[in-house]
Amino acid sequence: MRFRHPDGSVVHLAYCTNVHPAETLDGVLAQLRDHCEPVRRRLGRDRLGIGLWLARGAAHALITDPAALRGLRAELDRRGLEVVTLNGFPYEGFGAEEVKHRVYRPDWADPERLDHTTSLARLLAALLPDDVTEGTVSTLPLAWRTAYDDARADKAQAALANLAERLDALQDLTGRSVRIGLEPEPGCVVETTRDAIAPLTALGRPDRVGLCLDTCHLATSFEDPDSALDALAAAGVPVVKSQLSAALHAEHPARPEVRAALAAFAEPRFLHQTRTTTDAGLLGTDDLDEALTTDALPDTAPWRAHFHVPLHAAPAAPLTSTLPVLKAALARLVGGPRPLTRHLEVETYTWQALPPELRPRGRAQLTDGIAAELTLARDLLTDLGLKELP
Repeated sequence: MRFRHPDGSVVHLAYCTNVHPAETLDGVLAQLRDHCEPVRRRLGRDRLGIGLWLARGAAHALITDPAALRGLRAELDRRGLEVVTLNGFPYEGFGAEEVKHRVYRPDWADPERLDHTTSLARLLAALLPDDVTEGTVSTLPLAWRTAYDDARADKAQAALANLAERLDALQDLTGRSVRIGLEPEPGCVVETTRDAIAPLTALGRPDRVGLCLDTCHLATSFEDPDSALDALAAAGVPVVKSQLSAALHAEHPARPEVRAALAAFAEPRFLHQTRTTTDAGLLGTDDLDEALTTDALPDTAPWRAHFHVPLHAAPAAPLTSTLPVLKAALARLVGGPRPLTRHLEVETYTWQALPPELRPRGRAQLTDGIAAELTLARDLLTDLGLKELP
């Protein structure tokens, strides 16, 4: 979906296909047929943006077979779909029964991460619509924090510098600019937007490597959108992309009924890092069940858990979502005299990890849910003065 900002530029809205994880090229083609095109039709749109997730196997198949890449581009066109952004955070196995920490491997100290991200950039340059010259790829925030020492930090920084040079060469070759966004996430080396400033300014390539602002992660870490964006702007760190998502919020975690409601969201597939704020600062656990079953997290102030809940459907009381944080961030990102980013991506990948009574039953209900999220995002954009384009 495309929108005209009052300054005349085009803002793109997509939804991320990691909600339909596919490890192979055949799986990607099936997801376009079975999920993405039905969402477009449900919205009554001639064209729909998708934030494509390409696992290592699918990306390898495309990068080594030009005919397969041309075929994917033709399939996107045939189904009324367009791609201006890729989700390069998960490497593979995102559809596994247990993902947890494996989503952070390989990290930016591992050469495989550089090679994979380079492949994604090359693929994106070939998949961009004819009238679009800039694409973005989101990626993990360097590494999970444990076992990350100075030597690995140096390797990661060198890899990002190498990547920037490869992106320069890609633009020289294709005329298309691809930018990478580190995506701060709780528990990682770069947990907050503030954590991103030092490594990105040290890199000194804001034209190539900036930040992907995920509003669920922002809210989970209790970051204020205005303060975060002010600090990034002051440091010269660009927001190359934003993922529109909402976290799980518990206002009174000490109450038995609240803890029981939270326990329904503690599931074995993904990590649900949980945070609270105290006089000593931000405290947290690496998963929701740890917060519920230990004394590691004080319960005298609100908790937030890294669980991407559907944007249009906050959990029932006594829980809620951090949708207000998303709205505040979006107002700053695209509600000003010029957009701070032009690539927005709805990223609710946890539909099948919701408590059983909240999960969609079959493809049609999932299609309805994704369409409802995109409709909410569209309405937020038009309320900010953007005009939806055909």
